Amino acid sequence: MSAPRRVVVTGLGCLSALGIGRAATWAALAEGRSGIAPGSRSIGPYTVTVPMGLVPGYSPEAHFDEDELTLLDPYAQYALVAAREALADAGLAGGDYDRARTAVVLGTGAGGEQAREEAAWKFLGEGKTRCNPLLVPRTNHQASAGAVSMAFGITGPTLTIATGCASAGHAVAQAWLMVRHGLVDRAVTGGSEANLVYTNIKAFESMRVLATDTCRPFSLGRGGMTLAEGAGLVVIETLDSARARGATIYAELAGVGMSADATDVVHPSAAGPAQAMRAALEAAGLEPADVDYINAHGTGTPVNDAEECKAIRQVFGSRAERLKVSSTKSMHGHALGAAAGLELVATLLAMQHGVVPPTANHQAADPACALDVVPNLAQPLAIRAALSNSFAFGGINAVLALRQPS
Repeated sequence: MSAPRRVVVTGLGCLSALGIGRAATWAALAEGRSGIAPGSRSIGPYTVTVPMGLVPGYSPEAHFDEDELTLLDPYAQYALVAAREALADAGLAGGDYDRARTAVVLGTGAGGEQAREEAAWKFLGEGKTRCNPLLVPRTNHQASAGAVSMAFGITGPTLTIATGCASAGHAVAQAWLMVRHGLVDRAVTGGSEANLVYTNIKAFESMRVLATDTCRPFSLGRGGMTLAEGAGLVVIETLDSARARGATIYAELAGVGMSADATDVVHPSAAGPAQAMRAALEAAGLEPADVDYINAHGTGTPVNDAEECKAIRQVFGSRAERLKVSSTKSMHGHALGAAAGLELVATLLAMQHGVVPPTANHQAADPACALDVVPNLAQPLAIRAALSNSFAFGGINAVLALRQPS
């Protein structure tokens, strides 16, 4: 068997509550500017208003023609917009690469949730007996990956992974394994989500996990998460390929770690995340002392944040005192199946610029989260290596390890 290949990131694409594109995203992250604001969603006569992370200024007609929009639920639209940017950033927009040796691996938690809710209301609320004949292709979880594959003529392995809030992290991990072990030479990977719909918001509201003002990860007085939408995609390829064509290399995707708590459906445990972080470090050949920054899962719920800090202390020991640990969900919100993709992009931009994005909206230190959570203001730091954490209901965990290429 040939030796595993080194994998690097050469292209980034994203849109979120912080704006459309990586430039707008980085400007907001560096300023510690939150895109979370009150928003309303309605179905029939019912309306719910909560803080949320909407993509500002997004117009579908600016990105797609009428025929395309009949097929694309917003979550698939977001994946395509981010994929265009990522491939262009990687210098591959012209299609000058082996598309049969390229994979598309995307994450989503809900798939075409907007089309699904609209159809349900027509059936159950309005008494309709027929629906849009394109409902199935609009709502399928694999619609985003299929759309990216067709848009760019990519004929390699194409699949979607749905593991809730860890979906994009698991998608990137699967893509990394494919490239590392020679199944493909590159991949477009990450995740997208657009499930800011009435029923989903009410479902999370009933769990009493939503903040009433904004997202305050690790802060004393934090009240919960804020739902959001968007997409974060990257292009990964072998180090040899990137160097041969003179591509910009953001960082090496050096390792991944995955685990399950195997304890409780909704109550997180420190043991599972700790196991995933250790696995990512081992796969990357990193020691705890090598890591400078962790982009935390950091949802802003009281239990999750405390358990994640406990897990970090278990893995890093005394090194935890010197780590920078921030949650960019404080600015772009929790985009569920897209969250890990957005946070991977945020981590890569932080490494590129040598600046740690802050945990915004922080009010006061919580003794249960006694780490350097970079409150409110970005901090300059040359980041040698970083982890990006993603944890999902069901105790399902994914951690991505990045380092500066050598």
